[in-house]
Amino acid sequence: MRPGLYAFAVAAAFLGATMYIGLVEQPARLKLDSRAMVQELKLSNRRGTLVLSVLAVLSATIAFIQFRMNGDVRWIIGGITILASWPYAYFVMMPVNIWLFAVPLGKPVSPIRKLMRDRGLLEWGNALIGFAACCAFAWPLEMPP
Repeated sequence: MRPGLYAFAVAAAFLGATMYIGLVEQPARLKLDSRAMVQELKLSNRRGTLVLSVLAVLSATIAFIQFRMNGDVRWIIGGITILASWPYAYFVMMPVNIWLFAVPLGKPVSPIRKLMRDRGLLEWGNALIGFAACCAFAWPLEMPP
């Protein structure tokens, strides 16, 4: 059994999910009016956060199992990298979400669209974390100790 390969696969699923959000979901969300945009975000954000959180923890756990099997520290590096999505989501993305949900929707000039664009750009940070984790996991897979 090669748990490291599974850690890489789960990190790749994390990366795929974040790419989907950035390339498909966010552009579709921006085509909606302000009220529908925020309502859609409220629904999808909880589910998306849950999926990404589970994938990150699962990948890091499997990487830790691989580390325990062969003692290669590169698995810990990859596991910590994918877990970096948690503080990123909390400290970087959550304040934008709070602003989005706090803005009154009935105003004629609303900052909702700009905040939503900014949030879409911040989503790419998760994709970068997923890519870095995949690279960290590919390193020991490609160059075993």
